[in-house]
Amino acid sequence: MNQWNQQARKVLKGASQSNEFFNTQVFSDHKFPIKIPLEYAQLIDQNNPNDPLLKQVLPQTSDVNSAYVSSPLNDEQYSPVDGLIHKYPNRVLLITSQVCAIHCQYCFRKNFDYTQHDALSNWLAIEAYIEKQLAVNEVILSGGDPLSLSDEKLEQLIKKIENFQHITTLRIHSRSMVVIPSRITAKLSKILTKTRLKVVLVTHINHANELSAAFCKNIAKIENATLLNQSVLLKGVNDDLDTLTKLSLELFSAGILPYYLHMLDKVKGAEHYFVTDEKALKLHRQLQAKLSGYLVPKLVRDQGESAKTWLL
Repeated sequence: MNQWNQQARKVLKGASQSNEFFNTQVFSDHKFPIKIPLEYAQLIDQNNPNDPLLKQVLPQTSDVNSAYVSSPLNDEQYSPVDGLIHKYPNRVLLITSQVCAIHCQYCFRKNFDYTQHDALSNWLAIEAYIEKQLAVNEVILSGGDPLSLSDEKLEQLIKKIENFQHITTLRIHSRSMVVIPSRITAKLSKILTKTRLKVVLVTHINHANELSAAFCKNIAKIENATLLNQSVLLKGVNDDLDTLTKLSLELFSAGILPYYLHMLDKVKGAEHYFVTDEKALKLHRQLQAKLSGYLVPKLVRDQGESAKTWLL
């Protein structure tokens, strides 16, 4: 078994295991189950109840708010065939895996029907659809987390995508790389180097404390990809200037460019993470004044429409 497979099995599941590990009673079981890789849990300061990494995996009872819904981005209505989402004119997104290495409590797809929308199970229909969409030049692998797949399955899928002559770019969105750094294998790097496709690898990192030494060492192995990061602006996690500044600087030190700073998707159970537009815009203006332009992520909101909204 590969090292990353072993690490993926070392997880805290449910409130009982989490409370025992952190020597606390703050965890409780909710509809969206607790799942925390041990490698990630070890980055959390057990003596700090406000640790920004802890807050991302700690379920909380939120106030009932009708603006928060089960599927805030309406992904399902943009799915012409199961396992594929076609929201933007030049690109399609594949639900590549049903599995995530970690359960982030603000996840906008926490209620998504992964059983129905699985790209590998629905490949023949997806293949027929993409063949006809000549305006599409980019395929995005999402999930779940596409890097929960084995290197072998990922390689097979990439080869299938390469068969579409009008597809030039492959984008992979993954949080697994930072929460289980050993997932960045030598074979994965080789797969991404061999493909004819232009590869864009998008990490999901919200706080500089997530940038472990192991992750920074391993991400340097990726040679044939544009490395970008997207974060979610989360109350009590990263909604202050110093935190966002440090995140951008340390991402750049690791060879990753800040790409998007997302406003919270209003999914039920995430109400306590909400940051107002006023505060977000103020923070973004401060970032622009403090950092070089290429280190300032675009502040965006996804409203489930045909393009993201830039908050300017």
